[in-house]
Amino acid sequence: MAVSETIVRECFERHGFLVRQCRKHVTPGARDEEDIDFLVLNPRPEPAPGPLPFVLEPADLRRLSRAVVVVRGWHTETFSPARLTGTPEFFRFVEPERLQQALHAFGPGPPPAKILVLPGLPHTPVLRRQSIALLRERGVDAVLPFRALLADLIEHVESNRNYQKSDLLQTLRLLKHYEFLPAPQLDLFRPPRRRRPARRRAQPVSDSSNGAAGPLPAGT
Repeated sequence: MAVSETIVRECFERHGFLVRQCRKHVTPGARDEEDIDFLVLNPRPEPAPGPLPFVLEPADLRRLSRAVVVVRGWHTETFSPARLTGTPEFFRFVEPERLQQALHAFGPGPPPAKILVLPGLPHTPVLRRQSIALLRERGVDAVLPFRALLADLIEHVESNRNYQKSDLLQTLRLLKHYEFLPAPQLDLFRPPRRRRPARRRAQPVSDSSNGAAGPLPAGT
């Protein structure tokens, strides 16, 4: 879980957020799913022309002013309706008594968004819609996929910089420097480009006098 939380922290900090980790210890026997992982505050949020999408991209974060963030780093899981229904502890962080401490830490201002960071939602359109409806019903305001966070960090890490203050960024930088993450690989995180139809090559015109291929004689 520590690596997953580091990825989330680095992404929010890259977009200008002040990040506070709510707990620095793990209580024996306690369930991590019950706790809020981060309180994030954007000192300079950009005006939002409309409501934010439920499935956020890193570029959407600049429009957030404040949020409580819960990280679910179960990278081998898909958060299907069955998984969400069968795991009610996922939603304990949205209960009013658990949010009270966060509201006190933020002080006056708009209520913070409740964001769930997870590996991903189902790819099937019907199941995806059902999962989003269930998350909304339980009080989650938005989800942020890990794939989008990693793609954002990889794209903006520069191989000629020394990120000695961050083990994660330094690792990504070294992978880029030694070409384990070459630039074309970033296309895996972007939609494929449409290919242009191949242009047909002009066929040479045959000279009927001798059967040789070539241009037509002048005056024909």
